[in-house]
Amino acid sequence: MILIIVLTVIYVCLSLWSRSVRRGKLQRQWDEDIRSGDRDAFVEAGLEEYDHSLRRRLILGVYVVPLVLIGIIIYLTNHN
Repeated sequence: MILIIVLTVIYVCLSLWSRSVRRGKLQRQWDEDIRSGDRDAFVEAGLEEYDHSLRRRLILGVYVVPLVLIGIIIYLTNHN
């Protein structure tokens, strides 16, 4: 149970950090290239696209990788 809580905290921190980095990149892109229209709308549209991206889904590996490794270690320990 503690492992799930720790992994959840790590997942939330990584998600917030990654979204913040993406927001910064979108704001810089608007400042350097676009400079017309509504900046906030551009950033929000970019973040909406980010929410459905592969990078966002890969962060779920925070749960998958440790649990699979623990399962492999348990299996190898008990069956060798």
